[in-house]
Amino acid sequence: MSGSTQQTRRVILASLIGTSLEWYDFFLYTTAATLVFGKLFFPTFDPLNATLLALTTNAVAFVARPLGGIVFGHFGDRAGRKTVLVVTLLVMGVSTFLIGVLPGYDSIGVAAPILLALLRFVQGLGLGGEWGGAVIMSLEHGDDRRRGFNASWPQVGVPAGFVLATALLTILSGTLSEAAFLSWGWRVPFLLSGVLVLVGLWVRVKITESPLFAQVERSGAKARMPLVEVLRTHPRALLSAFTARIGVDVAFYTFTAYILVYLTGSLGMDRSVGLSAVLIGSALQLVLIPLFGALSDRFGRRPVYLAGVVGAAIWVFAFFPLLDTRSFPLIALAAVVALVTHAAMYGPQAAFIAELFTTRLRYSGASMGYQVAGIVGGALAPIIAIKLFDVYGTTLAVSIYVVAALAVTAVGLAIAPETRDLDLTAGPLPQRT
Repeated sequence: MSGSTQQTRRVILASLIGTSLEWYDFFLYTTAATLVFGKLFFPTFDPLNATLLALTTNAVAFVARPLGGIVFGHFGDRAGRKTVLVVTLLVMGVSTFLIGVLPGYDSIGVAAPILLALLRFVQGLGLGGEWGGAVIMSLEHGDDRRRGFNASWPQVGVPAGFVLATALLTILSGTLSEAAFLSWGWRVPFLLSGVLVLVGLWVRVKITESPLFAQVERSGAKARMPLVEVLRTHPRALLSAFTARIGVDVAFYTFTAYILVYLTGSLGMDRSVGLSAVLIGSALQLVLIPLFGALSDRFGRRPVYLAGVVGAAIWVFAFFPLLDTRSFPLIALAAVVALVTHAAMYGPQAAFIAELFTTRLRYSGASMGYQVAGIVGGALAPIIAIKLFDVYGTTLAVSIYVVAALAVTAVGLAIAPETRDLDLTAGPLPQRT
């Protein structure tokens, strides 16, 4: 129904490369915020509060992402998916490059953290529009029987970007002195983004528009105000997309961001230990995410997704005791298993959320539901985890927080229909009561 196999593969490759670069930029900031930005942009505060402030600027992007989803989602449903994907990649690449040349607090004072937060906000705008377009292009070009597998490839951009960003920072922090790394070493991966984005743009301009969107365009059925119509006709779908993502985000940022804070701050270990452990788990996700996407084509989106939820809820109680051993093999085991459970949720997530909305509203609906959840989930997770441990003095409080968030995700899955066999050209999806 949706074009040649060759074109489908080209679209999936373009989505994968583009999302990998976008998430490279995004995670580069997140990792630098835990390791560097507190010292460079908030040097007048004690180490704990400096890290919290750096993570707060990181959270600014999560606030911007829903706005990016609204703006770019509107144009994605009105003007087409392809054009928006090119623009979002440019927005993300330019803002990341500018972070790489931004002076620190010692040079320009309070203007430094303000500009840092502003550029992080622009990054959030770009990523907010990117996810929906990349997933939907892969979903709408592919075979109906392989929608879960095809839509999972943009999700692979998350661990791919993380691996690239973390590997570069690990190599630089491991080979440079502390002074050199803080002075200029951390800037190199940010400046490299300017080169990488040109590759992504070259690939994206060569793909064709989504055939399902082209069909909507030919029929004259495009929505005038997509978001307004989504709110009016798809309230249950929005709620499901929102809640289904929250626990996934909280678990992921606990397993990949808070682990760095806990190992370096609470256990006094070298930063390379946590980075290396997460790097191994993320590399494994490159294979696992499309595998779980494919499994969702066979067994359904919700069963595979729920298996990941249950697995993460159980494993989080073993996660911190393994970190407390201070043994790298056991720390790596903790990160790897944690990210396996995340892959089980993340693999079917893209198709599940996108399939909840009709074609003429899919970009706006999927982007809005997905990105708003990021504020409650990913933006706050590392900050809440730090404060919970600071107040209660035990990681058990953090584990309970993760389980509570995963319970919200389970509710989101329960109130949604199984989307695997739905006809994407049909009208509004049935709403579970």
